Amino acid sequence: MSKLNWCMRACALFVLWATTTVALPAQTFKTLHSFDNTDAAFPWATLVQGSDGNFYGTTQNGGNTACASGCGTVFKITPNGKLTTFSFDGTNGSDPYGGLVQAANGDFYGVTTTGGAYNSGTVFKFTPNGGLTTLYSFNPNTGYSPQGGLVLASDGNFYGTASSGGPATGQCTPAGCGTIFKITPKGTYTTLHNFNGIPDGGFPLATMTQAPNGKFYGTASALGNAGSYGTVFTITPKGKFTVVHQFDNTDGAYPFGGLILGTDGNFYGQTDLGGASKYGAYGTVYKMTPSGKVTTLHSFEQTDGDNPVSNLVQGTDGNFYGTASYGGTHPNFGTVFKITPSGKLTTLHNFDSTDGSYPYAGLIQATSGKFYGATFAGGSSSACSFGCGTVFSLSAGLGPFVETLPNSGKVGAAVRILGNNLTGTTSVTFNGTAATFKVISKSEIETNVPSGATTGTVEVKTAKNTLKSNVVFRVTK
Repeated sequence: MSKLNWCMRACALFVLWATTTVALPAQTFKTLHSFDNTDAAFPWATLVQGSDGNFYGTTQNGGNTACASGCGTVFKITPNGKLTTFSFDGTNGSDPYGGLVQAANGDFYGVTTTGGAYNSGTVFKFTPNGGLTTLYSFNPNTGYSPQGGLVLASDGNFYGTASSGGPATGQCTPAGCGTIFKITPKGTYTTLHNFNGIPDGGFPLATMTQAPNGKFYGTASALGNAGSYGTVFTITPKGKFTVVHQFDNTDGAYPFGGLILGTDGNFYGQTDLGGASKYGAYGTVYKMTPSGKVTTLHSFEQTDGDNPVSNLVQGTDGNFYGTASYGGTHPNFGTVFKITPSGKLTTLHNFDSTDGSYPYAGLIQATSGKFYGATFAGGSSSACSFGCGTVFSLSAGLGPFVETLPNSGKVGAAVRILGNNLTGTTSVTFNGTAATFKVISKSEIETNVPSGATTGTVEVKTAKNTLKSNVVFRVTK
């Protein structure tokens, strides 16, 4: 399959074949579900593990037939592959590209790219029992067609980007180059920044991440001083915007995916194109310091992957795990890989279409230690021309841990702890400070940040294990 250019891939989606289990040395890949369009089709976004231990995601098509190809869905899937879907109907949104984020109260929040009052996308709330509530309908004046998900910030509000819209000036005509916005859990919307093309970039497509200093770090896929190859930016909760890096193609181009904060304090991400491969510009994995100095860790060569468009995830072993949308040993179906902080890349799985193809979504590491992901196409169904997509798991031999929701908060703040086999919990500590807690289920504990707690690891002791959080919990003032 020929590669589409960056603009086509940003604005249009492909259509493309999963029910095999492949055993590889040191890891086990398993297809959990193949979509068939009647339940859902074409998942783009990274999954999220809910407080009930199940996984939640979105698909761009399938579901309610009020839209020609279905309006898209929110779906829930158990670790064993049992699927439940909830459909959009167009009036409350359609075509959700972005993933979901779960708030401490258990509700999920996300965005759709189209639909709503102006057919320009929506911000929605989804309750685990299946209720969908529209919080905001985008319009071209304030930004529209959000493709990245929301980030739940330490102030309790949500922050995100719209890929188009805002003032139409300069390079940003006839439509704007996109916006950055804040929205409260009740739906009060504020535009924080309008992209202007040059010098700050445009067309942001990824979910931002919040650093310990309170700033958000994000990527703009194109437009900037350095030949329009994209930028990395920071923005404060009050809207102070700064470009910290401009890609020049040799160090990567068109960062469709966002950044994650590594345990070493640096940021890690991928670019869709660019790099130093002798075979062509197939994209990169890079490290960036908080001040914006970028180091290329790996340039893809197509045989090990091609055109990564998702976020990385740092595993509990300290390595980074991700997907490349194309490439691999099978023609252009994509790969799953591991890369060390120093840049040594290992291919963990090559998709062959029967088990999925085009993994635009990134991976998550579940509290069991396994990784979970989705492919945009492939699988066993013939309802879509090249398969309707899959959900899969990959075991890389890593052990269980606990995850806090959220991963920062002040003393007294409510925190959910997610994990496995938590029923026999005997103690919960925040960096050594004991907290009172209540076991809700085998996968969830409710607690509060205890007085005297400091930033550090959350630890849960059960009758059989001591489980530590995968990231440090940041105690804020």
